[in-house]
Amino acid sequence: MPMKLHHLKNWNPPENWLEVDALDVHTEGEPLRIILKGYPELEGQTLLEKRANAQTQHDSLRRALLWEPRGHENMYGAIIVSPDTNGADFGVIFIHNQGYSTGCGHAVIALTKVFVETGLIDKKEPITEVKMDVPSGFIRAYANVENEKITGVGFQNVPSFVQLLDEELNVPELGRIRYDLAFGGAFYAFVDVDQVDLECRPEFYSQLIEVGMKIKQEIMAAVEIKHPTEPDMDFLYGTIFTGPAMKKDNHSRNVCIFANGQVDRSPTGTGVSARAAIHHARGQLEIGESIKIESIIGSTFTVKLIATTKFGSYDAVIPQVIGNAFITGYNRFWINPDDPHKGGFLLK
Repeated sequence: MPMKLHHLKNWNPPENWLEVDALDVHTEGEPLRIILKGYPELEGQTLLEKRANAQTQHDSLRRALLWEPRGHENMYGAIIVSPDTNGADFGVIFIHNQGYSTGCGHAVIALTKVFVETGLIDKKEPITEVKMDVPSGFIRAYANVENEKITGVGFQNVPSFVQLLDEELNVPELGRIRYDLAFGGAFYAFVDVDQVDLECRPEFYSQLIEVGMKIKQEIMAAVEIKHPTEPDMDFLYGTIFTGPAMKKDNHSRNVCIFANGQVDRSPTGTGVSARAAIHHARGQLEIGESIKIESIIGSTFTVKLIATTKFGSYDAVIPQVIGNAFITGYNRFWINPDDPHKGGFLLK
């Protein structure tokens, strides 16, 4: 080996450097960094208490692992913890560029694929079930297995419901904007992209972020968002622009602008769940029916309504979301205490 590069392969950092191992995955193009080793043990009896402990005591590590130079503006992450529910395989805390989310469909699909593909959960044909607790509730996921190969991953989401239909507000520089407000594990404002004279395509990426954040901020200032049971979820996670599908066999297209201007590369699992609730409320999607929704890059999720339910005062539906995920790499990160950029940074 030239220049004795084998010495680099065997090199270990000083003991005062923090070492964190992570597995990287993508779900229909949207990244997920699963933290495997090196993250502190979180205090708390419940998943929400552990999430609060991560926010208040270890947020610098979230930034270090997801922001540059180790990550990027659109990186997403998962911290695995013990579950709250008897029979659940694990609990998970979702992290992103701004903080912590309540639900994440693409992460559920990625975690299910990884845990079954790596043998952490025994693979069974034709379906391997994976049960997890997330901040928004208990999730049943499954991997479709054929000849030892995982052909797709789906999950039954939490009750999804509509808070507002055909609401309007004035957005500076945009004028009157009509939107729907719905929950599918997180709250989203849904806006027909034609209203802002854009398209749900990559060439409009920057404009969609700018306009999506303006709409989000105005709705947050004007509307009291109300989850039936968890005040921690009473916030608007993002704006989802909807538009026509690029392929005739698909229903439509989603572009989700969430957190601090982050753009989902997938169609957004919680987002398609909320959209299914909207279509059901309008009489456009019945129990047992499904639609396939594209992302900004053309990848797809299929969402199917499997039941109706009551969630607090809301009429709700139970959606099933189907997609796929793929492992992209294994990372070992080091955090040097002398590095002036050890805590990460973002350029926007």
